[in-house]
Amino acid sequence: MKHFEFEYGQGTLGADLPDSTDVFIPGETVPDPPYIPEDQLESAYKESLAHPIGMPPIKELVHKGSKVVFVVPDRVKGGEQPTSHRKLSIRYILEELYSAGVEKKDILFIISNGLHPRSKPEDAKAIFGPELFNEFWYTGQIMSHDSEDKEHMVDLGTTRRGDKVHMNRYVFEADLPILIGHVQGNPYGGYSGGYKHSATGITDWECIGAHHVPDVMHKPDFTPVNNGSLMRHKFNEISMHMEEKMGHPFFCCDAVLDSKSRQIAIFSGYAKEMMPESWKIADKRTYVHWAEKKYDVLVFGMPQKFHYGDGMGTNPIMMMQALSAQVLRFRRVMSDHCVIICSSICNGYFHDELWPYLRELYTMFQKDHMNVLPDMNRYGQYFATNEEYIRKYRFANAFHPFHGFSMMSCGHIAEMNTSAIYIVGAEEPGYARGMGLKTRATFEEALEDAKKKYVGENPNILALPRTFKTASVHLCMKDQNLDCMDAYGNHPGEAQFGTGKAATEDMI
Repeated sequence: MKHFEFEYGQGTLGADLPDSTDVFIPGETVPDPPYIPEDQLESAYKESLAHPIGMPPIKELVHKGSKVVFVVPDRVKGGEQPTSHRKLSIRYILEELYSAGVEKKDILFIISNGLHPRSKPEDAKAIFGPELFNEFWYTGQIMSHDSEDKEHMVDLGTTRRGDKVHMNRYVFEADLPILIGHVQGNPYGGYSGGYKHSATGITDWECIGAHHVPDVMHKPDFTPVNNGSLMRHKFNEISMHMEEKMGHPFFCCDAVLDSKSRQIAIFSGYAKEMMPESWKIADKRTYVHWAEKKYDVLVFGMPQKFHYGDGMGTNPIMMMQALSAQVLRFRRVMSDHCVIICSSICNGYFHDELWPYLRELYTMFQKDHMNVLPDMNRYGQYFATNEEYIRKYRFANAFHPFHGFSMMSCGHIAEMNTSAIYIVGAEEPGYARGMGLKTRATFEEALEDAKKKYVGENPNILALPRTFKTASVHLCMKDQNLDCMDAYGNHPGEAQFGTGKAATEDMI
């Protein structure tokens, strides 16, 4: 037997699995592409900014009196080390702005939290670093996007598809809006950064309700994660609609990141032309062609605190989203009867201050003919317009109530693509059972039950340590023709496999 320690609460929970168990750890089992050494980062940024893709350099886009707004991601991803992409890109772009005559008073930073919690001062300091924070925070030049501040949102009508587009007025009215993004694998539409950043980070629940919903997320083109889904099309359409109404494009500065959020490559310029180029590099790190067989059992652990915040690994609805995110990433290597075994302390901690509406949603799901999570979707507008939940989003650093519905839309994907999911080590297992999950005390007990009921005596098992503590990859088959879908939504035989060229050109 092989012994493993999987994430669990604040620590780990042990498991003894058969010797035949395979192991995958992002960045270790298959090394990431080389990252840019720290002493070469400055030259890499300056080279990228001097030769942006598809548009002039910044110094030709601004002058004295120009109003500039940076759109900067929140803490959910991207790293916070001194050499993080956010910190360095802003520093070198400021140099460009000042050399062109832009004055400090005409610069504003918007943290693009979308429906995520609006940033606290300590969040902003972690994002920007002490130097930038002290320079711009106390003059009111760093703020968090408030999607419910009607005075500072602008209605841009609808896309040609009919999706509503509302965006942050500060960004809309800027002479130069700058998007700082991360080209990092994301279960929602392939990659963060680029047009995904603007379509989700500076909009509102009605705009996000065009794509983070069952009608989009439960389509066959959404799972496994890829860059050619309807969701990705909508991101691009919404952001290009913003550019059309602004009368000019966003200036983007995106970094392809590795498993430790170090920069592999820097790309600047016009997102429509820049994104496909950045994806060519990111694909090498993100879509990892490694598996030589399909797996019947995936085994990993869920800590209490990760990604969206403390309590994600114990709040039952957020647990479902986390499970489904792994299905999206690993579906290419899962057998059709695959079982997931995951440790979670599952102790009843909802973190009501961060997700004030999820306890109510969970209770509703137990009643009134709610058989599957999509049955809850009809309550989306009801919760999204709840004034008390909105006040907590605006003034108490809570998630927006509609965010819970995007989590439930994602959460159903795990049920759609597995035979069973076992939660092991739950302190209050009823919460897991209330989401349709099976519960056992140990990994070993769960595996024995799965063998009897779903996967047989000799299943192919894949252990995934550090699943939620390391920037993940989208795992693929070594033989790309055995994948059900390539990185751009193509099925085997539909296009030149692995290039994504036709899908990318059609997408944008």
